[in-house]
Amino acid sequence: MLWSDPENEPPEEMRATQAMLRRAGVLLAVAMLFLMLATGLR
Repeated sequence: MLWSDPENEPPEEMRATQAMLRRAGVLLAVAMLFLMLATGLR
């Protein structure tokens, strides 16, 4: 399975799901950082 394979591209909805998961992960990381900062400042 080579990355240069043109016909082995993931379907559109899988790419959308991956993008959504990535966005959710970033949001979660930011929320965790914010919570840690808030609890540390208190």
